[in-house]
Amino acid sequence: MPLDHPLLYPMLAHLLWVTLLYGWLTIVRAPTAWSVGARKDGSNPFAAIEMRITANLRNQFEWPLFFYVVCLLFLQEPSSPHGSEIWLAWLFVIGRFLHSGIQIMTSNVRLRGVIFTVNFVAVLGMWLALLT
Repeated sequence: MPLDHPLLYPMLAHLLWVTLLYGWLTIVRAPTAWSVGARKDGSNPFAAIEMRITANLRNQFEWPLFFYVVCLLFLQEPSSPHGSEIWLAWLFVIGRFLHSGIQIMTSNVRLRGVIFTVNFVAVLGMWLALLT
């Protein structure tokens, strides 16, 4: 498997995104875990956003699992994926970025649902392309 395969880049982008989310979660947990930045009463000023980041991180290991599986299957194919599979992979990753932003920074469930649907369809499209 060549290390310059075009599907490795969206996979790496998602990995880096999840790493960033873990870093952000560590920072917002600092007041609770280490009393760094805690309020005078000892409470965490980031408690609300901490719950949203935690929920979003759980989401990063649900539907994205199917994204990684289909990418790994494409990596095993002797011929490179077509432009449509690469485009769908990037659409999925960009959708994950947007989904995170909406889930963490807003309470707009409808918009989050629309973005999730885009992610869902992108991965299904990749699976369909693999199987045809």
